[in-house]
Amino acid sequence: MILTACVYPITGLLLLCTLSGLTVVSSDDLKATVRNSDISNLAKSATSSGPFRGRRPVAGGNDVFTSSFLVRFRRSVDNDYAHAVAQKYGFDNLGALVGGNGHEYHFKHRTLPHARSRRSITHTRLLKSHPMIHTAVQQPGFKRVKRGLRPAVHAIHGLKFDATYNTQASTESAEPTDPYFPFQWYLKNTGQNGGKARLDLNVQAAWDQGITGKNVTTAIMDDGVDYMHPDLKFNYNAEASYDFSSNDPFPYPRYTDDWFNSHGTRCAGEVAAARDNGICGVGVAYDSKIAGIRMLDQPYMTDLIEANSMGHEPHKIHIYSASWGPTDDGKTVDGPRNATMRAIVQGVNEGRNGLGNIYVWASGDGGEEDDCNCDGYAASMWTISINSAINDGQNAHYDESCSSTLASTFSNGAKDPNTGVATTDLYGKCTTTHSGTSAAAPEAAGVFALALEANPELTWRDIQHLTVLTSKRNSLFDAKNRFHWTMNGVGLEFNHLFGFGVLDAGGMVTLAKQWHTVPPRYHCEAGEISETHPIYSGRSLFLEIKTDACKGTDTEVNYLEHVQAVISANASRRGDLELFLTSPMGTRSMILSRRANDDDHRDGFTKWPFMTTHSWGEYPHGTWKLEARFNSNQPRSGWLIDWSLVLHGTKEAPYRTLSPASPHSKLAIVKKAHEEKKMQ
Repeated sequence: MILTACVYPITGLLLLCTLSGLTVVSSDDLKATVRNSDISNLAKSATSSGPFRGRRPVAGGNDVFTSSFLVRFRRSVDNDYAHAVAQKYGFDNLGALVGGNGHEYHFKHRTLPHARSRRSITHTRLLKSHPMIHTAVQQPGFKRVKRGLRPAVHAIHGLKFDATYNTQASTESAEPTDPYFPFQWYLKNTGQNGGKARLDLNVQAAWDQGITGKNVTTAIMDDGVDYMHPDLKFNYNAEASYDFSSNDPFPYPRYTDDWFNSHGTRCAGEVAAARDNGICGVGVAYDSKIAGIRMLDQPYMTDLIEANSMGHEPHKIHIYSASWGPTDDGKTVDGPRNATMRAIVQGVNEGRNGLGNIYVWASGDGGEEDDCNCDGYAASMWTISINSAINDGQNAHYDESCSSTLASTFSNGAKDPNTGVATTDLYGKCTTTHSGTSAAAPEAAGVFALALEANPELTWRDIQHLTVLTSKRNSLFDAKNRFHWTMNGVGLEFNHLFGFGVLDAGGMVTLAKQWHTVPPRYHCEAGEISETHPIYSGRSLFLEIKTDACKGTDTEVNYLEHVQAVISANASRRGDLELFLTSPMGTRSMILSRRANDDDHRDGFTKWPFMTTHSWGEYPHGTWKLEARFNSNQPRSGWLIDWSLVLHGTKEAPYRTLSPASPHSKLAIVKKAHEEKKMQ
């Protein structure tokens, strides 16, 4: 039997494809499968040539084709050989594709326009005429947008370039002396500008332990980083940086009159701006390193640019921070394509020498008009989706809500634009107006950098568990009183807007120091309903799947992490469809909310993996209930075509070897719930 590996677009599940069908396996199980079958680097050979080739992950939209081509050779070839082939046909070889195992290369034609409405059959056939080339696929182009509001008037402030580092050594408990630190309420909230005192990231508690992010590198995947900025240049990791927009090692932002390309520089300063040097403010992990990956600054994104960005230097980069995604217009349903998903899967399985890279994602700025579960990046179980709050604890008006959000940090304050996020800006400047969930994700990356210094052996899953166990409800609340704090079946509080709460750097560092790696992760295909069911206006459709969570098999799951409801559905108006998933322990997750701008009546959802984190730690055995309904005063109709339930988690209790510091901590509460359940 011939096996190949395919990545099911957007879900992140790896599939072992055969000529007679396919078998679903988790990426963790894939390693064992590779060893047992002696097929080397199976995960790296995942291609779009499996049974899902041609599946369109975008709902609607006009096709655009770029001058980039994915070229797949019949056998592994080196870069020089690929270069010679590219030169022969008028292409430039931009290098091997991440995970392609020497078979796949990124070619770009020198004269084709960057974007055109039709495929170039001539150039495709020319490449395929070479005896060593198996396939050549011209890359479609699609839009990716930066997340974050751009005020009409920028609060940009000049700096003196003769600023020097503070020569007087400060004690660990002393506050930073940087001139913008008083504006960084998200680091220390004293109630400035009408904020809520002590509503912050609690970074001082981590710094007091001597943890400042040393030996950790965060990649800012964005429009470039001003690595000559005096507040960033000493923490810049040039070896881990690259420009995938211009294909050179210098990811400096392209100049525009409106400072449009300041986004990445602002994000970088939040993570790693230097301390006590008299310039701007200070980063959450001010002794950590930042790498610049410039990949957003071209008219259209391609799968190959995304894939190479997310797989760039996975052993030198610990954390990838992304403050962008599909258009936040409340009607787009989109996510990562095949090569990008393969790069992320490879990153979490093989990056950091097997511990796994951490991918941090801004949840989105579409406000209540959008739902981040329709964003395949933020809703992926391989990423950590971060939402934001403002300085008094309420959600920002642009915050999207969804059940896949894991936690929150902070963005701009209330009405005063100067209560935004204070950070570095282009050309040695500073700003106090960085905002949006764009600002939230890098803050989370900084907190995770602190945790990785405290315990360099943390896996990508350990970081997620630590996030759940140490995030705090604090004073976070929904300004419109739509979403309330709810307790799940093992005593963990969650909110549909904020996930498990605001990150607590001090708490995460403290727990990271005594952390024991969680048990292996499995995924269980818990059940499927493949019969089509109508959805009518005015009443809900209820479907149930009863499962033993693969009990007695190699993929048994007893303690949940992520839960996916993979759904195909259509509707006369997709934006009026709402979906809810209720666990056997009674936790009800809204996995799709009403989206007022989405008037699709054609594409619907095809095998879309709606994900929830709200059942984290719960026992999955029993009956899962799916509810589908329309939220509209107008008559609507639709069909739920199929639903499959996928459970991700551990067979063994994840915290059995940990000793809670307090009987009232989240760790103690969940551990007690697990012990009581085991005794039943």
